[in-house]
Amino acid sequence: MTFDMDTVYQALLPYFQERVKRDEPLARHSALGVGGTADIWITVGTKNELIQLVNRCAEEHWPLLVVGNGSNSLFADAGVRGIVARVAFSSYQIEQQDQQSALLIADAGVGWPRLASELRTQGWGGLTFGAGIPGTLGGALVSNAGAHNNEIGAFVSWIEVLDARGADSEEQGFSPPLLRRYLHDELDLSYRYSRFRSQRLTGFDEQGHVVPTSRHLIEPPEMVLQLALRLQKAEPDRLHALLASYRQERRKNEPLHPRRGSVFQDAREEQASLLIAHVGMAGKTSGQAQMAVDNPNYLVNLGGAHAHDMVALIEEAHRRVLDRFGIDLHLDVELLGEWEKRGEQP
Repeated sequence: MTFDMDTVYQALLPYFQERVKRDEPLARHSALGVGGTADIWITVGTKNELIQLVNRCAEEHWPLLVVGNGSNSLFADAGVRGIVARVAFSSYQIEQQDQQSALLIADAGVGWPRLASELRTQGWGGLTFGAGIPGTLGGALVSNAGAHNNEIGAFVSWIEVLDARGADSEEQGFSPPLLRRYLHDELDLSYRYSRFRSQRLTGFDEQGHVVPTSRHLIEPPEMVLQLALRLQKAEPDRLHALLASYRQERRKNEPLHPRRGSVFQDAREEQASLLIAHVGMAGKTSGQAQMAVDNPNYLVNLGGAHAHDMVALIEEAHRRVLDRFGIDLHLDVELLGEWEKRGEQP
């Protein structure tokens, strides 16, 4: 079925009203500040809204990309065709198990830094180590994000997922998405990895060019909606001190620039930032994109950068590290949208 932007916009307007927009600049919604436009942009305020939207898109064969807060998203200069929906539902509740433990039931859109601060005031620890991770809990689960010798997967009890894998082909007809619950041991968790990560990984070909993942009708095919995370009782003063130290360390290691984002996962052998610095990429520029001087595992938008310039730096850093150290760095940033083959950029 052909995607007609105006027809789809008029169909969605009664439901989302001012939260649905046409030709929305994606640079506004990415930490890196680059990207073209989305045909249709929607801010989704509740879990049920997202379920209904996914069902409608599957039934009508409208392409849909579901995103979080853009902390690790690199949108293509050509933008995204179809609908882009931002998850904005971010409520949570705490179910106390006993005097020393509780279960946090949280929406996927809950921001980790805000959550860590609020849990501190209530005397609940466990997730404090994520205070400096600028993303949502749902995104953190996909990459099994971590810091300070901890990772979110260690605290997961179960997650709720919307499974739209059956809606990926027009030939198969309408296959409604399904709600599924997965326990910790079903998530294939390891260092910076869950089984959902394989659906989103951007790799490199033999020439060292990035190869974005293939588009699905509903992307990602499985969407994390809710998480249950274990908490432990702790003294608020101790948690406050931990938060302060973690935030200070984060500020020391991040570039002081409003438009920046991390690029590669740390290798087990070495921190990615040190490897990239060793091969002379610190401060390297392409157009208005730069590998940060103080921490070259961050891309910086100096003002008016293009996504293809950032990809050029990513490829060069990856190639230099591979050539010198034999380490195949894995991307920590997702390439989303309509990417051209390398060598065809304007």
